[in-house]
This record gives sequence, structure tokens and C-alpha cells, in this order.
Amino acid sequence: MTDTDPATATDGGPFGRPLFDDPGARALSRVGVIDVGSNSVRLVVFDGAARSPAYFYNEKIMCALGAGLGETGRLNPEGRARALAAMRRFRLLADGMDLPPLTAVATAAVRDAEDGAEFRADVERETGLRLWAIDGKEEARLSAQGILLGWPGSYGLVCDIGGSSMELAEIRGGHVGRRVTSPLGPLKLLSVAGGKKGRKAHIKSVMEDLSAAMGPQRDRLFLVGGSWRAIARIDMHRRGYPLHVLHEYRMNTTAVQATAAYIEAHDPETLRQACGVSAARMALVPLACEVLRRLVRTFRPKDIAISSYGIREGLLYEQMPQRLRDRDPLIEACRFAEAKDARLPGFGRTLYDFVLPLFRNVPLAKKRLIKAACLLHDVSWRAHPDYRAEVCFDNATRANLGGLKHAERVFLGLALLHRYRNKREGTRFDDLFDLLPPKEQQEAEVLGKAMRFGAMLWMRKDVPMGELRWFPQKKVLQLIMPAKAMGLFGEVAEARFVSLAGSLGAETAIKVRG
Repeated sequence: MTDTDPATATDGGPFGRPLFDDPGARALSRVGVIDVGSNSVRLVVFDGAARSPAYFYNEKIMCALGAGLGETGRLNPEGRARALAAMRRFRLLADGMDLPPLTAVATAAVRDAEDGAEFRADVERETGLRLWAIDGKEEARLSAQGILLGWPGSYGLVCDIGGSSMELAEIRGGHVGRRVTSPLGPLKLLSVAGGKKGRKAHIKSVMEDLSAAMGPQRDRLFLVGGSWRAIARIDMHRRGYPLHVLHEYRMNTTAVQATAAYIEAHDPETLRQACGVSAARMALVPLACEVLRRLVRTFRPKDIAISSYGIREGLLYEQMPQRLRDRDPLIEACRFAEAKDARLPGFGRTLYDFVLPLFRNVPLAKKRLIKAACLLHDVSWRAHPDYRAEVCFDNATRANLGGLKHAERVFLGLALLHRYRNKREGTRFDDLFDLLPPKEQQEAEVLGKAMRFGAMLWMRKDVPMGELRWFPQKKVLQLIMPAKAMGLFGEVAEARFVSLAGSLGAETAIKVRG
């Protein structure tokens, strides 16, 4: 997640130099991908910093191409017509956006159906798009690459469930290893004989084969796919979890069993409406629960992470040079936001150097969050002053940012809230603060107040600003200011310096030099 090239590191510190304005990264700044699945057909247009793209456009149509495939061997006729209409629409949208050529892939339903090749020919004839039917192992590889887009260097087992299949892939140190596909998609399970008892035996048998092929997998389990995300939504509802962001939501095997039982015990329609799950998806959730229960029982992962990234993000990752893949998606996204929205692009790095003496002994993972906060400290300046603090918190906790645990989102949001507000009590976010331990809440407050003070010393790039020195044993916070910059240390700046020292339980000292 860091750049070790000396030239790059010298310019940007341990996180390297920004690459989003490099020509190779800029070529990926807007990329369109179509994913024709067994259950849905989706167009995603990625835009922004290539390493951590924003979703410029995202449209999904539930076509159920794979419905009935197990009995007929053919694509669902109604779903086929709807999918073809969706492809026509998506092609016109892409033309209107002046996108480079779209990448379009089809998965289990199209590759398995007798009329899959005929459908692909219809798509090419009517839209000019080449629809690639990828095999199960390639689907597993692309889904795993989607995980690597958001979690560089991750270790674990990626499980992607679609309508007609379920794929597994292992990832180790940024690379995809063993891969396997199976017929454990919910639409396929509908055709298994013997009702629930027959399905249970079938799922157990297939899972044993998958375990033999993949070997022990005791690291993190990454869950990819709409059915898994629906189960996660219901788990959030069951727990009363306050942050409704699915990406990086964590579960464990106990939670899986409890939520599966919760789903069985409640009316599906009531649950669907309470959790915001579509009717088409909710119909598949009980079947997916049967698979997930057996999956965690078989592989016994240390923890479970829900991913919003999958095959579409994997297709984008496929186009990246390795030097771009190795970058930190959070830092790249924050740099892009600063370049686009801050009043003084580039000041975030100066601010990071200014506040860092307060955090000398924290690990690199925390410095990464501090860097991100400094890059984002001014991107919400257009918001009304009365609401800037809340806008900052909301943006940080709910934004589409990769490589962030939920607690890290709250840390980042809380630091940015304190960039504009001394106290955090009395906001509409109070229930989210408990996702962060009290010690880290305090660290976020110190960071926010340090940024709030540092922003008062804003000067030209070629003029040195003040320097902070923190003596934790003596509980003294010292400010060293250049004599020619002392005019910046006015009443408001002094009050903010005192507030920062108060959050550290420290006394203040000021030294003027030169």
C-alpha cells in the first residue's frame, strides 16, 4: 500500500506522489463496464481518480436471465428480451457520455444456456457490443481482483455468489491464487429435488468438493454479490447497527447463524420493506442463507467482510498497470478530491507535516488516516458554515471510499467534524461515535483541532508556516512561529491553539524565530 521508489517517496512521503494526473492513470478516468449476470444486468461507469474511482453512473435491471435455466436449459425468454433492451439502452448512454469502448461480460447463465451464443449474437447485431461469456474460473479471478482494488495486498477467500453459480478464489499478497466455480447460485438451487432437505444435502456435498479443491482457508472471507449484501442489510437491521454502509461491514460466524435464524423467523415482506431489499432479491435470500451457513461452517474464516466491489471493479483493475495497482486507494481518492474541490490544492500535504508531531509514535495505518483527513480538510468549504461540520462527517462516513473499515470511517469523519467544530455532542451522529473506542475518539478530536488551528496559518507555498512541538511527558504544546508570520497568530488563531492544547491536557508555549 506504500510506494518504495525513492524519487516518488521523496515527493509524497510514505504514500508516494499522486498519480491521478499522470497520463497512464488519466486514461482510466472514465471507464464503462457492463456485467450480464444470471439475475441482473448492470452498467457501471467509473470516474475520478483511477486507483479509487467514483461511480459516475450505475444502473441495474433485474432481468433474471437464469430463471428456469435448470429445467429448460435455456435463458428465461422474458429476461432475455429485457436484457437485450437494457443493452440497447446502455450502449446509447455510453455514446452520450463519449465513453471509450465498453467492456461487456456475461457470466453463468449465458455461458451455460443452450441459446447463450444466440443471445450474444443478438446483442452484437443490435448494439455493436461484443459480449464475452467468461468461464467460472475467470469470473472468480475478476471478482478477486475487485477485492484487490479496495484492499491492496489482502489475504483471504473471496466468495462471489450470483444467480446461477458461486465462485471461490484465494488472494495472497495482492495476487489471485486457486479458483473454483460451483452450481450453488440461488436460481440453480431452485431446481434441486427433495425440497429443503435435498438442497441441504446437495449444498453440503458441493461444499465438501470446494473445500478439497481450495484447501484450508482460515483468513478473512470476502463476500461479493447482491444476495450476500441483502443478508448483511438484514444483519444490520437485526443488530440495530447505526452505519448503513455495506462495504467493509463485518460479520462473524455467530452473526451468520443468528441472522439466518432471524430471517427464518420473520415475515419476508415485512423484513424486505424494513431493510430496503428488492422483492426479486428477497426471494433468493433464504436460499443464499442455506449456502452461507454451510460456507462458514466448512471454511471457518477468522472474520467476514462484505464487499461492494466485485467483477465490475475487477475489470477496471485488469486495465491498471502494476504501479497503479500498488497504490493506496484511500490516499489517491483524497488527493483527487483535494485537487478538485479544495481552495488551495496541495496545502493538505503541508498541513499533514504540521500536525504530524502530535502523532509521532502512531502506526502507519493511523498516519494514513491522518494524511487522508488533511487532504480532505478543506473540500467541503462550499457548505453553509452552520452545517460544514456535519457535511464533513457525513461525507467521510458514507462516501464511496475503498480501504476503510467502518471504525476508520468514523475516525476520519470525527476528525473532519472537529476541523469545523469544537464539540461533537449534540449532532445527529452521536450513535455512530460508539463504533470508535474512547481513546480513538480523543485522537480524532486532537487531529481535528490541530487541522482547525493549522488552517489559520495558511500562507503561500513558498513561505514556511509555524511548527508544532509536543512534549507529552511535560504536557507542553509548543508553537514555533517565523517572525514574519506572527501577524497570522491573531485572536481566533490563539483561541484555537488553546483549544488544541486543552484537548491534550497541555499547557501552551510560543517561540518566535528569525
